[in-house]
Amino acid sequence: MRRLIREVSRKVAGTDRKPDAGEPADRDADILPLGGAALHPGLDVVANPVLLVRQPGLRVIYANPAAEASFAVSRKAMVELSLPDLFGASEELDSMFETVMARQVDVRRQDLVLRPPLQEPMHAHVVIGGVEGYPNTAVVEVLLNEQKVRSDREERILDLTSANKELIRNLAHEIKNPLGGIRGAAQLLEFELPERALREYTQVIIKESDRLQTLVDRLLEPHRHPHIVSDLNIHEVLERVRSVVLAEFPNGLEIVRDYDASLPELRGDMEQLIQAVLNIVHNAAQALHERIARGDAQIILRTRVARQVTIAKRLFKLALDLHVIDNGPGIPEDIRERIFYPLVSGRDGGSGLGLTLAQTFVQQHEGLIECESKPGCTDFRILLPLH
Repeated sequence: MRRLIREVSRKVAGTDRKPDAGEPADRDADILPLGGAALHPGLDVVANPVLLVRQPGLRVIYANPAAEASFAVSRKAMVELSLPDLFGASEELDSMFETVMARQVDVRRQDLVLRPPLQEPMHAHVVIGGVEGYPNTAVVEVLLNEQKVRSDREERILDLTSANKELIRNLAHEIKNPLGGIRGAAQLLEFELPERALREYTQVIIKESDRLQTLVDRLLEPHRHPHIVSDLNIHEVLERVRSVVLAEFPNGLEIVRDYDASLPELRGDMEQLIQAVLNIVHNAAQALHERIARGDAQIILRTRVARQVTIAKRLFKLALDLHVIDNGPGIPEDIRERIFYPLVSGRDGGSGLGLTLAQTFVQQHEGLIECESKPGCTDFRILLPLH
C-alpha cells in the first residue's frame, strides 16, 4: 500500500512536483477533476479495488477496473458518487479519513463491514493513505474478505513454488553428482565378482541408481526445456488428455466434456500444457479406483471464460477458467495444504511429482492451479491468461 501511495503521489495528474509556495492547498480541486485519467496506467492493473477520493464530500474521482468488478458499479458511475453513496454511512470509515486527512498518520487500515445500498453487507479490509502534495485527496484500497483469503492462498502457492524450484534444483544436482559414481562403481564391482549370484546385489544398486536418475530428470524437466510457444486451442489439449486416460481406464470411468466453444485461442506450449492437465486428470482417475470398480466414476472437464481475473497480483481482463472435477473420496485433509510440494502423495507408490510439475508448467504460462476438495468432489482449477 505504501508503494501504491508513493506511485499515486508521483503520478497523479501527470505531475511530479509538490505545490509551489503560495499555491492553494486545495489545488486538488483544480487538478484532479479529470477523474484520475492522468494517473499512472499501472493502477489499472492493480489486482485489488483502488479508489481515489477527494474532500469535501469524499467524492470518488478515480476507480480501477478491479473496483468496478468487485462493487458491480461502472467506473463512470462511481466517479459521480461519494464514498458513503458507494459503501453506506460508516463512522469508522469517517474516522479513518479524518485521521489521514489531518496527517496524523500516513496510512490507516481496519477491518470494516461496508453496507452498500441495496446490497448485502461486505466484510472488508480497508486501507486509506494520504497523497503527498494533495492534502484533500486519499487513496483507498478495499480488499473483500473472500479476495483476501484467495490472495493469501495464492501468495502462499507462489512462494511455495518459488522455494520448491530452488530446492529442487539444488537437491537434484547434489543427488546427481554422486549418483554416476555409485552406478559406475557398482558396474566395476560386478565385473570383479566371481559368482553370478552375487551380481544380483550389484544389479539392485544399478537399477536403484537408474530409478533415482529418472526421478532427478523429472524434477529438473520443467527447467530444461524452453517454451515452444504457439497459438493453440485448449480443447485440443483436453481431447488429447481425455483419449490417453480413457485408453488406460476403458471401463467404469466417464470423462464428461463441458466446453465453452466460444473460447479464444491462447498462446502456450502445447506439450507442457498437455502434461500439466494429464498429471491432474491421471491423478484423479487413480483416486477413483473404487468407483471405477463399481462403474460410477466420473471426471468433468469444464472450460469457461473468466473476466477481471487476478493471478499473481496481476489483473487480467480475460482468462481461461479450466476445471477438472472428480467424484472421488477427496484429498486427505492432512496433505491438502501440501499437495503441490514435491514428493507429497496421497497414494501408495506415488512419486508426488505430478502436481508439482503441473503447477510449474502452468506458472510458466503466467497461470495458477488451485484446488478445493471434500469427500465426493475434488475440483482442480487452472487459470491461464488470454492475452
